[in-house]
Parts: sequence; structure tokens; C-alpha cells
Amino acid sequence: MKFRMKIAIGALLLASGAPAMAGETGDQSITITDPSRLEWKDYPGLPGVQFVVLAGNPREAGMYTIRAKFAPHTMSRPHWHPEARYVVVIKGTWWAGTGDVFDPDATVPVPTGGFAVHTPGEVHYDGAKDEEVIVQISGVGPSGTNVVPAKEPVKK
Repeated sequence: MKFRMKIAIGALLLASGAPAMAGETGDQSITITDPSRLEWKDYPGLPGVQFVVLAGNPREAGMYTIRAKFAPHTMSRPHWHPEARYVVVIKGTWWAGTGDVFDPDATVPVPTGGFAVHTPGEVHYDGAKDEEVIVQISGVGPSGTNVVPAKEPVKK
């Protein structure tokens, strides 16, 4: 329930901030008419995940938008980001969990068209279960990913 509440609050915050952010992308115009021509790159240290930068530069100050593609049965391990990240599911069902204990069975499904917010500093993990998943992530950089030490799930 806590996770779903954060998603709802994040959606409201994003919606209320949208007009202020509209002019912050610079003077370049970006149009993607054929998504099949995107040049995906392997995500370092996470086999099965690829990404492409659509706008901006996540390593620098300013607005950015990326897409991440998760192969089936690929999930990130618990990590956090210093900035808020706004996620829209483009394809498939994305699975998201919170906390520093990696437990894919405790993840929440976010279907195609769904939206989520990663709060700055909050530990989470996410990815794909039985199908390929593509998400679009926006934020204000500089971005970073900080992996937390592995912990075993509590056996029930």
C-alpha cells in the first residue's frame, strides 16, 4: 500500500510540475518516428538490460529521458538514485519492489501505460518477470545508481 500511495503522490507532483518543466529541455527538437531504429546499449554491470538516451544527459545537470529494456527474467538488485525518477511503462508488465532485501515475490506489477516514481534515496529494485519490458525514465540529473549490499530475504 505504501508503494502505491507513493505512485499516486508522484503522479500528482509530476502533473503539477509539468508546465514549469516544459521549457527546460533546451532549444533542440527531438522526434522519434521509428522506435525500431533506436541504438540500444548494454547497461554496464546488469546483463539483460539495455538502455538508450532519448534527451539530455543523465550524467549532467538538467532534464533527461532514457528508455530501459529488460529481457525476460531480468531484475535489478536493490539500489537507489540521488534524484527523483519518473517511470512510464512502454511495453510489458514491469515489477517494482522497495527495500534493501531483494524479494521478487514482493514486487508490485505496473502494466503497460502504468506510472511510478522513484523517490530520491529510497532503495528499490525492479525489472521483468516472464516477458520483455520497456520503461521510459525521466529525471533531473546528475543521475546515479547506488547498489546496496545484498541481504537475504527472510524465510517464512
